[in-house]
Amino acid sequence: MPTILIVEDETRLRELVQRYLVQAGFQVAQAADGQSALAQVRALQPDLIILDLMLPELDGLEVCRQVRAFSHAYILMLTAKAEEIDRVVGLEAGADDYLVKPFSPRELVARVRAMLRRPRHLITEEEQRIRYGPLVIDLAAHTVWLKGAPVALTHVEYSLLCVLASAPGRVFSRAQLLDRVWGNDYFGDDHVVEVHIANLRKKLGDDPARPRFIFTVRSVGYRFGERR
Repeated sequence: MPTILIVEDETRLRELVQRYLVQAGFQVAQAADGQSALAQVRALQPDLIILDLMLPELDGLEVCRQVRAFSHAYILMLTAKAEEIDRVVGLEAGADDYLVKPFSPRELVARVRAMLRRPRHLITEEEQRIRYGPLVIDLAAHTVWLKGAPVALTHVEYSLLCVLASAPGRVFSRAQLLDRVWGNDYFGDDHVVEVHIANLRKKLGDDPARPRFIFTVRSVGYRFGERR
């Protein structure tokens, strides 16, 4: 049974979300502030974290950044702000998806289910490693190495890289990447692909103006460089 951690300082909302998640068959834990959330993540190792952006003292962005240093749990960021910049900052901090308040608890449960259904390994194990110059994707270990050093990626970033690297030279549209990584029941906007691609490029040291790995095909999507 997947474990979900709800990090939300509003007691009524936290308990409402927990009730819906428990009814949906999930094991649920709660935290009301950032420090408690970090302790819970270390102790419980949840599969997914529902993380409010506006927390007292240690805010959701900082919690997200710290969690990403030791956990690969999916993170669904909750924000009361509808501005695009807030959503982008959340994704850049390491969140996998976002949901703007007010939201339907049923929609949240649907998002949680969709995230947990995302495949962890998108390429068959017939080929255990994908190599491209200094970049190595170890499929068995679910790790990425660049010039012999590990690259810390979120689940979404890793999945995007695997999809692109599985077919070097092939152009994937944003819609195809959404389908492959987020699932065909995802109902957010495709801007989330651009943000995660940008994060992935930063971690790979890939300059969009002179890319080595991920190329933008204008008005279409993205492709991974030809295999060497």
